[in-house]
Amino acid sequence: MKDLAIVFGRAPRLGTGKRRLAREIGDRAALRFHGAQLNGLLRRLGRDRRWHTILAVTPDRAFVRVPHGVTVMDQGRGDLGARMRRALACGRRAVLVGCDIPDIGPADIAAAFAALGRTDAVFGPAEDGGYWLVGLGPRRPARPFAGARWSSPDALADTLRNFVRYRVAFVRRRRDVDTLADLIATGAQPV
Repeated sequence: MKDLAIVFGRAPRLGTGKRRLAREIGDRAALRFHGAQLNGLLRRLGRDRRWHTILAVTPDRAFVRVPHGVTVMDQGRGDLGARMRRALACGRRAVLVGCDIPDIGPADIAAAFAALGRTDAVFGPAEDGGYWLVGLGPRRPARPFAGARWSSPDALADTLRNFVRYRVAFVRRRRDVDTLADLIATGAQPV
């Protein structure tokens, strides 16, 4: 079975995503940013033949136009951890990323899969205490995200508690875009 690169994203709809960013730059600008980030990421990852790219979308059954070769699946019900666990279970080796980190590319996914060649899990730490990437190999906890306090500075530390008996690697630290300050710090344009 081919490795899976999973992009976790919300269907681009006015007023439904990037709420903190939208409060600062407006709903339309936040939607343009989100749509451009999602589409660009799917194009970059979907062209690479080393893995199969999947968009795990919310809300379920939302229509999202994706590049040729990219599959769409619903995230399903449950909290963020339950939805991520279910998506990652689709592959023997799978790497999941969000769509709000500018300039993620094939090299980032390849580095994560290389780390999975010698470990059980890989994380991409985020500047805010969370993580922008998680990858799991075949040996993994039954509940890898149990107890994680999402959207907090403790999200990565909470998750790592579930991996104490597993080999873990890290790829480079990145900053996700939740606010105007994040947008400016990453050098990304609101489009």
